Amino acid sequence: MKKILIINGHPNPDSFNFAIAESYKKGADASGAQVETITIADLNFNPNLKFGYQKRTELEPDLLESWEKIKRADHLVWIHPVWWGGLPAVAKGFIDRLFLPGMAFQYRENSVWWDKLLKGKTAHIITTLDQPGWFYRLSFGRPSVNQLKKSTLGFCGVKPVKVSYIGIIKNSDENQRKKWLEKVYNFGVRNK
Repeated sequence: MKKILIINGHPNPDSFNFAIAESYKKGADASGAQVETITIADLNFNPNLKFGYQKRTELEPDLLESWEKIKRADHLVWIHPVWWGGLPAVAKGFIDRLFLPGMAFQYRENSVWWDKLLKGKTAHIITTLDQPGWFYRLSFGRPSVNQLKKSTLGFCGVKPVKVSYIGIIKNSDENQRKKWLEKVYNFGVRNK
């Protein structure tokens, strides 16, 4: 049985991202997968990595529980909007505080190389946009995807990482949103 973790990075519970997360979960549940969720906005933690890597900041209970979920998962599903080309601040803070040396990766002594401690996991990034995905890629170089897919997940050994764009959200009607939710439900059914 595949173990899937859905990580919702949108801070607004009334957002379409919450409907996307629920639709994926319903599809994954229907497939028989074991599904857990993290709604970052519901966690009680300081998103500021105050000392960088110079001094360890103790992890709050919600972050410790989140890390246990990440460790248990075979497949991580990241759902977030693109704001100013990147992730929402709370999602970035979650990564900063949790994807730490000794947990997600480990620098090798006297080397520029590192060990990828999340090897064996896969991921799917589902991101919402107020522009077409092709425009985001060509005009801006898809910075949020590069950050999450390459600089975070890939750096820690998660691969492959699939990316799906959903948008244009701001101009969408109920019929279009229903089609997107069906598409995401099917991602869940196929555990992608």
